[in-house]
Amino acid sequence: MSSSVLYDAPGPKARVRNRVYSVVGSLAVLGVIVFAVLRLNAKGQFAPEMWDIFNYAGVRTSIRDGVVTTLKVFAVAAVLSLVLGVVLAVGRLSDHKAVRRLATGFIELFRAIPLLITIYVLWVLFLTYRSELGLSGDGTGFWALVIGLTVYNGSVQAEVLRAGINAVPKGQGEAAYALGMRKTQVMLTVLVPQAVRAMLPTIISQLVVTLKDTSLGYVITYQELLFQLQQLAGNTIVNGNDTYVPVIIVGGAIYIAMCLALSSLAGWIERRGRRAKTGIPVAGAAQPLAAAGALDAIDQSTADTPVVEAN
Repeated sequence: MSSSVLYDAPGPKARVRNRVYSVVGSLAVLGVIVFAVLRLNAKGQFAPEMWDIFNYAGVRTSIRDGVVTTLKVFAVAAVLSLVLGVVLAVGRLSDHKAVRRLATGFIELFRAIPLLITIYVLWVLFLTYRSELGLSGDGTGFWALVIGLTVYNGSVQAEVLRAGINAVPKGQGEAAYALGMRKTQVMLTVLVPQAVRAMLPTIISQLVVTLKDTSLGYVITYQELLFQLQQLAGNTIVNGNDTYVPVIIVGGAIYIAMCLALSSLAGWIERRGRRAKTGIPVAGAAQPLAAAGALDAIDQSTADTPVVEAN
């Protein structure tokens, strides 16, 4: 049996056993799915008239408005969380103890508090002081959801960026300091860009989490996609049955499509970054000189060198 540093490679019996477990597990999962589909079909959840509700213009408009609202919240929260993440990461790596402690306390606090509680507390505060803050209409729920997503995901992004900055070779920063750059310049122009490029998959994964966490807006009755789907399923009855199953399937497909689109965009950005031509181009090699030509070149260079006579 061969072995590696991390684990022992499975032998013939172990590989056969793993295949058996995989087949049995796959069949069990498939059986559960088939059982659930048959039960739902027996209750009429897959009847054609249950799915005809999506042919109505009002239903499609409601879902469209929910998608637009969700993307609007995500766009604002994603940008703000990335900016906050950079600020907190730089602050946690600061040489000033007060700044470092403040950034560390902020990160640890909002990473420890459940996001749902943060959003709900912000919503209550904004409702209480709505007139003082100048909020009206859906602005209360919008900013409660956006700020809640920003502080939580910004704290997570800060740790991701801090890990990326620490992973950059120390020679990069030392070379920048040797050129006379200040620490702020070194951090923003040398270390952070390399950290973002190295940690891009993790950053995008957290942005996907941000997109999915917009669904927590239904708790504060903000009319994002999940809230619209919940209202639609609760107010639509077909053949004496609710329409939660079709609505959940369609809503889940929309969320999956949005997350896959974001992942595809991240993959395209990563591939484009790898193809980018950066750095100083290497000069082409000159034609080799023959032995006589090399001696003539040396003699010519010697002759061109001015001679300083000593007084």
